[in-house]
This record gives sequence, C-alpha cells and structure tokens, in this order.
Amino acid sequence: MNFFMSEAIKEARKALEKNEVPVGAVIVRNGEIISRGYNLRETKKDILCHAEIVAMRKAYRKIGDWRFYGCTIYVTLEPCIMCFGAILQARFDKLIYGASNHEEGFSRFICNIENYKKWQKLEIVAGIMKEESEEIIRRFFTNLRSSP
Repeated sequence: MNFFMSEAIKEARKALEKNEVPVGAVIVRNGEIISRGYNLRETKKDILCHAEIVAMRKAYRKIGDWRFYGCTIYVTLEPCIMCFGAILQARFDKLIYGASNHEEGFSRFICNIENYKKWQKLEIVAGIMKEESEEIIRRFFTNLRSSP
C-alpha cells in the first residue's frame, strides 16, 4: 500500500510545482499502476480536473472501459463528494486515501457511511501515509497565505 501511496504523493508534488492544490492519485490493477493524475483545475480552468478524475480519464482510455472492476484508487487527500461519486459509479473495488479532508471530503456529506456501503462494494481505507499527505497540503496553504 505504501508504495502506491508514495507514487500518488509524487503526483501531488507535481501539482504543488504548478501551484495547484497538491492532490495526487494513482489507479492500480493487478499490482500495476495503470494511470496517474494530479490536480489541474487552475491550469486547465476546468472544475472536473481533480486528481481522481484526471487519473480515471487516463485509465479508461487505456483499458477501454469505464468500469474499474478489480482496481484500487490511491489518493493523497480524501475525495470530495464529486470525485467520490465518480469513484462509486466507476465500480472501483477499493479507495485508499491519505489525509482526511475536513472541509470538503465525502465523509462530511454522507451521514451514515456504513449504511451507504451496504449497497456499494467499495472498500475504503483511510490514513495511509497520512502525515506525508498532510505535509504537502500544509506546505501549499502556508505558501499561499504568505504570498503577497
């Protein structure tokens, strides 16, 4: 798990270099990374260019299907409700994320996640490489607030 999350963190660093909110994602199938993505919302001027969506678009072009059966998505930050909905619709087996997103994360909007998971097969694992994921976000917002 840590190897794939460290790869997602590398993607987040790419976003940080572009002055984007540093979120990275990788999609894994059969132990192999099939796509990568990082936040490009400001660069592309596109609300849909969150790391998860960018990675999903690349993956479905590669595998030729929008259904990600047998796939795991690793994300450095808890997905927003939009990305979480896309992850559910895409039929991922597992979502693994690093840092919690207390402002805009999906868990803030879904009142009873356990009830919700009963009809969804998505396994959710939180807190993998949490400190490293939080540090990148913290660095971004510290730099943003200290800029003139």
